[in-house]
Amino acid sequence: MEKIKNKKNNPRYDNIIQLIAGFIIVVLINVIGSYIFTRFDLTSEKRYTLSSSTRQLIRETDDIIYFKVYLDGDLPSDFKRLSQSTREMLDEFRAYSDNIQYEFINPTASEDAKTRNDVYDRLVEQGLIPTEIAVRTKEGQKQQNIFPGALVTYKGKTVPISLLANQLGAAPKDIINKSIQALEYNILSAVRKLSTNTKPKIAFTQGHGELTNLETADIAIALSDYYNVEYVDLKGQVSAFTERIEVENGKYNLVNKFKAIIIAKPDSTFSEKDKFIIDQFIMLGGKVLWLIDPVFATMDSLQTANRTIGITQDINLNDQLFKYGVRLNSNLIMDLAALPIPMVTGMMGNQPQFDFFPWPYFPVLTATSSNPVVKNINAVRTEFISSIDTVDDPTIKKTILLTTSQYTRVAMTPVMISLEILGRDPDTRDYSEPPQPVAVLLEGKFKSVFTNRIPKEIANAPEIGFTSESPDNRMIVISDGDMIKNQVQFSNGTYTPLPLGYDRHTGQTFGNKELMLNAVNYLCDDSGLMSVRSRELKLRALDVNKARESLLSWQLINIVVPVVLIIFFGLIQFALRKKRFSK
Repeated sequence: MEKIKNKKNNPRYDNIIQLIAGFIIVVLINVIGSYIFTRFDLTSEKRYTLSSSTRQLIRETDDIIYFKVYLDGDLPSDFKRLSQSTREMLDEFRAYSDNIQYEFINPTASEDAKTRNDVYDRLVEQGLIPTEIAVRTKEGQKQQNIFPGALVTYKGKTVPISLLANQLGAAPKDIINKSIQALEYNILSAVRKLSTNTKPKIAFTQGHGELTNLETADIAIALSDYYNVEYVDLKGQVSAFTERIEVENGKYNLVNKFKAIIIAKPDSTFSEKDKFIIDQFIMLGGKVLWLIDPVFATMDSLQTANRTIGITQDINLNDQLFKYGVRLNSNLIMDLAALPIPMVTGMMGNQPQFDFFPWPYFPVLTATSSNPVVKNINAVRTEFISSIDTVDDPTIKKTILLTTSQYTRVAMTPVMISLEILGRDPDTRDYSEPPQPVAVLLEGKFKSVFTNRIPKEIANAPEIGFTSESPDNRMIVISDGDMIKNQVQFSNGTYTPLPLGYDRHTGQTFGNKELMLNAVNYLCDDSGLMSVRSRELKLRALDVNKARESLLSWQLINIVVPVVLIIFFGLIQFALRKKRFSK
């Protein structure tokens, strides 16, 4: 008995028991963890927690999704941070599905210049855009092409994704931070493109002088990754957007054939019948992206006469848009934050010499709203835009998506537009108007503009199926039709569309395509894709200036404090041992 008692009081015996107990607990935790999956995210903004829509889509994949990420090798510190964040995000995706696989590739790994150039050409052909950066080497600085993107393959289909969020005028660190914030959205968007089997249908309207198929070709191609895109000429056809579905014997319901329609820069009058078709499409839950020019102005006459006149363009949509919650104003906005256009400034021999001057009638818009439609997008180029007023209707929620800058001037129609203003420096006192709204999101239950305007016998006709109020719905109104228009180039006897947002004169790419994709995705979103885009991660970057100022203090703290703590705890342990064994 005494032997057992001594054994229990033996410290060595206690340590062995604790070791065995700890081993058993670890084994139990691993066994339980193999059956129960959970993850703990202790960050305040839950940066390592994927959204529910992301987890659902990833779990539904039934084949390998393979990511080739071209962010490896000798990279600057900011791009290494983007590379590491991409790896961590893919690991998060892989935690919810064994079908996620990836590899990181250095496209500049080969020392042979020809081999590297062949790799570059192949990546460009596959849709990745290179970025030129300065890299420090033993010989000094050199320029190097990197490809901050990835190729994603699923069931034999491959799509490129850009991991770098370009933003005009932003500092490099801010661009990297925005890129890290957008990682989940970009990866999820690529997976959704590849895994979607049935695509909703959307349509561009025709028949009222809208932009041609060539002028909307690039955005149509981009939208075709998510939707089946069609062009529909209304022609007064009541069934242009709707169809009758039999629900019971002899009873039919009218349903929309399209999830959304895009009305892109019409220039001729809408008949009341065509307005009715669009109105009832909205009343049945259809979404609309309106891109309307309330003022007619063009650069064509400016090329020959150096001046033109902007006049009001009434296409008979004002009452309809007013009923839904907005009014397009008959004015043109001038802004000092503007797109440069080329002007002939002289001749050298027989060759004209060009210079670029900011053209105030082409404002460049920088989004400040936190709405996911415009959040973190690049600046947007415009041509001859007007302001939008919202109507005081408490049942409709209005969100201003885009405004002009603080250096704005409003010119009421008719307005004389002349290139002569480029020959003198602008006076900022003339540009003192507050920022003007030019893109508005409307959400709520819209009321029909045709309520009490059509005879009851027509309204009650089964083939008409008149509806006076919509369910919860959305629409976006933009006062510039050119915002969705891609430029066109002529070569080898054919016209080909340029990427939407690309300006052939300056060589800059603006955020127009991203804006239009976001707008349609937001209007049509059922999978939560835009909710992922609206997430904001708090990237706590080091304050370099503050760190440099307090460098010595932190060095002393890091060196001296650990030594002092070790000595302090050593003295305490020595005192406790001395007290214990002195008894």
